[in-house]
Amino acid sequence: MMHTDYKEDFPLLLHTDATGVKVAYLDNAATTQKPRQVIDAVRTYYERYNANPHRGAYAIAMQVTEAFESVRSKVAQFIGAPDPEHIVFTFGATDGINQVAQSYGEQVVGPGDEILISVAEHHSNLLPWQRLAANKGAALVYLSVDRLGCIRLEELAAKLTSHTKIVAITHVSNVLGGINAIREIAAMAHAVGATLLLDATQSVPHIPVDVQDLDVDFMVFTAHKMLAPAGVGVLYGKKDLLKQMEPARVGGGIVEEVREQRVRFLDAPMKFEAGTQNSEGIIGLGAAIDYLEAVGMERVQAIEHRLMEYALKTLAAVPHIVLYSTGDAANRTGIISFNIAGVHPHDTATILASHAVAVRAGHHCAQPLMAHLGVNATCRMSLYLYNTEEDIRRLADGLSTVREVLGLGT
Repeated sequence: MMHTDYKEDFPLLLHTDATGVKVAYLDNAATTQKPRQVIDAVRTYYERYNANPHRGAYAIAMQVTEAFESVRSKVAQFIGAPDPEHIVFTFGATDGINQVAQSYGEQVVGPGDEILISVAEHHSNLLPWQRLAANKGAALVYLSVDRLGCIRLEELAAKLTSHTKIVAITHVSNVLGGINAIREIAAMAHAVGATLLLDATQSVPHIPVDVQDLDVDFMVFTAHKMLAPAGVGVLYGKKDLLKQMEPARVGGGIVEEVREQRVRFLDAPMKFEAGTQNSEGIIGLGAAIDYLEAVGMERVQAIEHRLMEYALKTLAAVPHIVLYSTGDAANRTGIISFNIAGVHPHDTATILASHAVAVRAGHHCAQPLMAHLGVNATCRMSLYLYNTEEDIRRLADGLSTVREVLGLGT
């Protein structure tokens, strides 16, 4: 993998349709394609050591347990965690946030307390807190955002009080792409005794992230947005917080001892991993981290930055386009939301699909942000390391036909 044409590693991106055209895949904020290295790792697991980790004493069970735990160590190193005991495997970022809301939030939030989130949060980092606030008689307090989806530190300072128990913020808006100043946000939250949960779903795959440098208390991200299989996520937590939390999900594999009327759980992280885990997905996540580290996260970020500069310039020249995440390529990842004036975004996306260009249209599980932007929906293009300037040109060429196809002129 010393080459620079990363598409060569991704079988789906090399596949041609019935007309001989390869897809220009620009929906990476939704899910990413998988390289051969990840596909091969999952296949090898199925062919050679498919067993349940932490259960059997026979050879392949020992092998999968070793492989499973090696990924925990790999994840810890990838995000700068002090050791693997900070890393909980989940079934996705949504699952991780729900576990924190239930296991930690239920302990610390009471009547009259406040939970701070931004108007740009994905519904996964909104609904668990909305439910917790309603159940506890607490207030869910919203922070507005700028044109890139970032919160303003002066507004955060004004809204942080002694009643604030949890601040739950996205690292990167999945609609606008701006990168929040998490180190500063964490320091401000801690100054009033609040705990910070970081939704790093759109950051960990795209930029270097170090949990100790950022000083977050909890962080979640998901595997399928970083080249790995679906059904796997990661919850990072500071040890003292994980230690005080009871598991939200209980069942097999998390106990030291069970009696008829009582239970003694294992220590974290094991006590949070009830049931049979998605071993093949976790093995795939390990292979995905190997791939990203071989490229280098600084290089991944640089590739997206270069492509974003080209995309912003190219899309700005498309007639009748409305760009929602305006500005230059600095302090953002490869996400641009847009519409074609007078055209429903679903129509735009359907016409682009006829050109074998894949973008997302809708509210992107961020309806409060759509209301903030004054729209019901947008189209969104989102980049990754295997995208090229040709993909962006094909997007722009397809967009230039949209109004004409619908009989609205050029």
